Amino acid sequence: MSKARVATVWMDGCSGCHMSFLDMDERLLALADKIELVYSPLVDIKQFPEGVDVTIVEGAVSTEDDLKKAKVIRARTKILVALGDCAVTSNVPGMRNQFGREAVLARAYLENADINQKVPDRVIPALLPHSRPLHEFVSVDVFLPGCPPSADLIHHAVSELLAGRKPDLDSLAHFG
Repeated sequence: MSKARVATVWMDGCSGCHMSFLDMDERLLALADKIELVYSPLVDIKQFPEGVDVTIVEGAVSTEDDLKKAKVIRARTKILVALGDCAVTSNVPGMRNQFGREAVLARAYLENADINQKVPDRVIPALLPHSRPLHEFVSVDVFLPGCPPSADLIHHAVSELLAGRKPDLDSLAHFG
């Protein structure tokens, strides 16, 4: 039996959702028998691969790099999962939306800096005008809300997807 090709991605968020993924503890060992982790911040693979069965995306789409990555991921993934409130609603990254891109950059790099007061133009990815949830840019198949979602919810969803079923999340999922 071949293993499912699974990827996890971290966009604009705090990595708390990936921590919940790791909180599956010994259940990760059972999943390891069924999956090949082909891309993740947890491994050192630089390019998002072709032919991914399930991709789990944490975080909002906030930069031009996030947007490009989201489009590549969607094109190369059978089932796309939005993991956590940032991916589902833009949550905390979306709090910047009321201020505008220029005001946010000025606050971070000019007003709050003691030295080298300058907005970087090379090292950081260019911010989009607004931080938005993943589904506003690409189609999403499964939404796992929570800040962060519980390890139980993530395990249930991944297990169901690996079994070829769409997970019923009504009793497990909640925002916040």
